[in-house]
Parts: sequence; C-alpha cells; structure tokens
Amino acid sequence: MRNQQFTALLYGWIVVLGLILVSSMALALLLRFSTFNEPATDWVTLVIGLISLFIGGAVAGAKGKQKGWIIGAITGLGFTVFTFLVQYLGYQVGFNLQQTIHHFFYILAALFGGAVGVNITSNQE
Repeated sequence: MRNQQFTALLYGWIVVLGLILVSSMALALLLRFSTFNEPATDWVTLVIGLISLFIGGAVAGAKGKQKGWIIGAITGLGFTVFTFLVQYLGYQVGFNLQQTIHHFFYILAALFGGAVGVNITSNQE
C-alpha cells in the first residue's frame, strides 16, 4: 500500500514540475516576443502555479486511490520544500512573507486536487 502511495506522489511531483517547466518556457517566450509587461507576470505565475499544483494533486490522488487529501497535501508540501531548497541553497535567500502565503495556497490547491482525484477515480470504477 505504501508503495502505491509513494508512486502516486512521484507521479504528482513529475506532473507539477513538468507543467511548471512548460508554462515557464511559454511565459518566457511570451515576455520575449510580445508586449506583455513584467508586472503582470506576478498574477500569471500565481495562477499557473495554483492550476499546476491542483492538477498534480489530482493525478497523485487518482494514482493513490485513497486518502487523496493527504497525498495532495504531501505533493504540495514536496513542491514547496523543493522550491525552498533550490532558492535557499542556490541563491542563499529564504522565503519572504509573500512567497510563504503563495506556497500555503499552493499546498491547499494540491490538497483539494488530491481529494478531487480520488473522488473522480472512485466514481469511474
């Protein structure tokens, strides 16, 4: 059972990181080749992060098939820890208040995604 939940977490993290990577590249191209202004990227990146973590939590919950809210929360928490470690170890900067609030909502989005993922798969069976 634990192996299935760990596999679900890995799927969730891979989906989140893949979506973040693809959307970051698209946003970089949009900034480079259009008149899209940089201050608007704060809101766009927040929404992209929330959607990506919701989808990643839903995938993890669907793969885990039970306790989706826990699997989703751990998926969001893992993303937050990964982001913090990259930022702290790579740039020697911790989270500020705004980033802490954003990551709190990222964890909530993944938590709700996990619950939705479990319920969608249980309804289809």
